[in-house]
Amino acid sequence: MMRMRTAECGMRSAGKQTRRRGDAETRGTSRTAVVALLFLGAVVSLSGCSKAKQPPPRVVPVVAETADRKSVPLQIKAIGNVEAYNTVTIKSQVNGEISEVHFRDGQDVKQGKLLFKIDPRPFESALRQAESALARDRAQARNAQEESKRYAALAGKGFVSVQEYDRARTNADALDAVVKADEAAVENARLQLEYTSIKAPIDGQTGAITIQKGNVVKANDLPLVTINQITPIYVTFSVPEQDLANIKRYQTSGELHVEVNTPQGNKKPVKGTLTFIDNKVNTATGTIMLKATFPNQARALWPGQFVDVVLTLTTERNRVVVPTQAVQTGQQGQYVYVIKDDMTAELRIVTPGRLYGGWTVIDKGIAAGEKVVTDGQLRIIPGAKVEIKNAKQDEEKKPEAKTETKK
Repeated sequence: MMRMRTAECGMRSAGKQTRRRGDAETRGTSRTAVVALLFLGAVVSLSGCSKAKQPPPRVVPVVAETADRKSVPLQIKAIGNVEAYNTVTIKSQVNGEISEVHFRDGQDVKQGKLLFKIDPRPFESALRQAESALARDRAQARNAQEESKRYAALAGKGFVSVQEYDRARTNADALDAVVKADEAAVENARLQLEYTSIKAPIDGQTGAITIQKGNVVKANDLPLVTINQITPIYVTFSVPEQDLANIKRYQTSGELHVEVNTPQGNKKPVKGTLTFIDNKVNTATGTIMLKATFPNQARALWPGQFVDVVLTLTTERNRVVVPTQAVQTGQQGQYVYVIKDDMTAELRIVTPGRLYGGWTVIDKGIAAGEKVVTDGQLRIIPGAKVEIKNAKQDEEKKPEAKTETKK
């Protein structure tokens, strides 16, 4: 009996343990299933939310302009220096004291105007002496000529020897030579007297007077004043030697026009023509010197100024141009963003040419009439939707249509 109860108790305890393990396994399986269902529900709900809350494509605001066709001049730009058309440094040609000054500093003078007067009295005296010597020698020469004629008649009749006749004739010829020397001395004295009146050799504007009245000057010593001719006037500038062939080629078709802008920048460009090409290239700089002539009636140009020079070779018609700020540089080269009809941006590789004003000539890649982005390129990716900001501003700037009221 005792053994049977003990076996029965063991079987009961074994059954209880088996049921406990089963219940634990069932609870573990249930928890796993619940967690799996919760995770699946969360994924479904998140995917549903993401589909429901996905924002629409972003529209990028940009500024755009239309590619245009223009006549573009072919130009060469340089820095030039203004030079006087003619410069004369006035010096005295005789020694003496400056007795008169007939102009003031910076005055405009005409050719032939009296500028300085040097004391003429010593030169007048020298002229009178030369004239007196000439008169004396002329009288002696006339007497010698008459004596030579008489000796010639007597020698023909045999009353005097041939030697005496030759002596008389030689004396007459010598006195004639003395007369010619005296005439030259008189001319020189008269010229020296004329040099005491110093006159302007050209039209122009005087500079500062360096030697005033009362000072003694020497011949060809210190300058008295400098005169610059500024109407017309030169502008000298240099261009790279690579441009020389084009300059010579277009010059055969006619005059090449040159414009300069003064440093003030508040006046219209001064217009002139190319008049000189140097006969050699500067080997140190690889440039060639050119000169343009300007009428300069308004005196906008002044000797010594530095000016911006624009040399126009020709004008090319119907070139496609875009605003310069539309052209960007990337890894594939230079490009622009073109706005298509569906208001998306297309990246277009272009071949730009030269610059003119605020425009860039496009040799390849853009057609006239296409809209290109000029501001906002950094926010764009190819294919992005864009909105043209300045389109609304242009519409607002348009004048409203006026309606007429019929009476």
